[in-house]
Amino acid sequence: MITLYSYFRSSTAYRVRIALHLKGLQYETIPVHLAKGEQFNEMYRLINPMAAVPALIHDDFTLTQSLAILNYLDNIAPEPPLSSSDFREQAYVRQISLTIATDIHPLTNLRVLKYLESPLHTTQAERDEWYAHWATGGMVAVEAMLRDHSYAGDFALGDRVSVADLCIVPQMYNMRRYKLPIDHLPICRRIEENCMKLPAFIQASPEMQPDAPKDLEPIHGPGFKP
Repeated sequence: MITLYSYFRSSTAYRVRIALHLKGLQYETIPVHLAKGEQFNEMYRLINPMAAVPALIHDDFTLTQSLAILNYLDNIAPEPPLSSSDFREQAYVRQISLTIATDIHPLTNLRVLKYLESPLHTTQAERDEWYAHWATGGMVAVEAMLRDHSYAGDFALGDRVSVADLCIVPQMYNMRRYKLPIDHLPICRRIEENCMKLPAFIQASPEMQPDAPKDLEPIHGPGFKP
């Protein structure tokens, strides 16, 4: 039995949902509404002391970091693999994934933006500028990594979906949601478009989640239909 504590707009939970669908693993979703502060409930803190999503429970084993969860899912359900047996390809995939998960996301997530609002009393314009600075700079670096290695094809690792794609697609969703320019990210846009043709990515998208508002507008790239 797999239970996923998720929020429809969470990019970290989005990564895990994609992996679960790619591997055909059945799971139950328990929504945690971050914007309403449900992550701070005492009972949820017992599951995830960081008061964040995702949290995944498999039988009696609990994990709370998205990349750790992806690694775990790759071990309990090896097909299709989300990494590579080649050590250089592994390092390349990990480099891209960590750039998004540890350099971009921690500076742009809801917790940080709310702290900037209060107690630091920044304006909405200042918070938007903060988000754009870190998100855009980070994705420019990701684009360079994809360009400067010989691995990128339809996906970050040639014709195979990897953890890198599971990080790129939710981040591209965030870029579009915040109306940030993405024309200078042609490889990331190509990867996003190819991924969003796959059922697993469609099923995992924010628009398809049980806690998503019924009128939530799809904002992924051209041709995406949830």
